[in-house]
Amino acid sequence: MKDIPAIRGRNYIASLIAEGEHDTQDFKFLISDARKIARSISAFANHKGGRLLIGVKDNGVAAGVRNEEDIYMVEAAGHIYCSPSVEVSFMAYKVDPGVIVVKAEIAPSATPVSVKEDDGTLKAYIRVKDENIAAPAEWLAARSGEPAGIDGHLLRYSRHEELLLNMIAEQGRVSLRQFITESRLPTSVATAVAGSMIAAGVIDLTFSNRQWVMIAPA
Repeated sequence: MKDIPAIRGRNYIASLIAEGEHDTQDFKFLISDARKIARSISAFANHKGGRLLIGVKDNGVAAGVRNEEDIYMVEAAGHIYCSPSVEVSFMAYKVDPGVIVVKAEIAPSATPVSVKEDDGTLKAYIRVKDENIAAPAEWLAARSGEPAGIDGHLLRYSRHEELLLNMIAEQGRVSLRQFITESRLPTSVATAVAGSMIAAGVIDLTFSNRQWVMIAPA
C-alpha cells in the first residue's frame, strides 16, 4: 500500500478472522458502494465501535485488498455519507506475499451517526450480531438531549409510563406500535415517552423476530 505502510501481521489477522463476523467486526472484500459502507460505519459508531477487515471475503479467506481506491472509498463513506462525519483509522497488514489486509477502525460515537440515503433522508443504524439494522425511533429519542433519570434529571412518571411498564410486565416484550395502539397517544408523544424510559434505564430495547421491542432491563 503506497499511503498506508503495511506491517507483518499474518497471525494477528488470522486470529481476527477466526472470530468471524460479529457485532464489532465485518469482512469487506468487494467495495463498490460507499453508501453501503457508510451504513456499517454508522452501525459500529452507534454501537460500541468496531472494525472492517478490508480484503477478507465473506468466507474468511484473506484475499487481500484489490485496489487502494477501496480504502479511499471507506474513508469517503465516513466523511461524505455519514452525519456527523466519522473518522476511520487504518492499519495495513502483510498476511502473505503480495496479500495485504487493511483493518479499518471505527470508534463509538457519543451522538447518533446517520447515513445520507439515496432519497435524501437520514437514517441511523445499529450493529446487531453481524447485521446493520435501522435504528428505531425510540432509540433515537433516547439518544437525543439529556438522558432522563441521569445526573439529577428526573424521569417524568405518568399514567403513560405506568401503562408501558405494565404492558412489558404482562407481555414480556412490547413494540412501539403496540404501545401507540394501547395508549392512543400520538406517535411523537409515545416515542418520546419510550425514549425517556430507555434513556433512564427503566426499560431496554432488543431486536427480536426482525423487529425492535421494549423489554425489562436484564
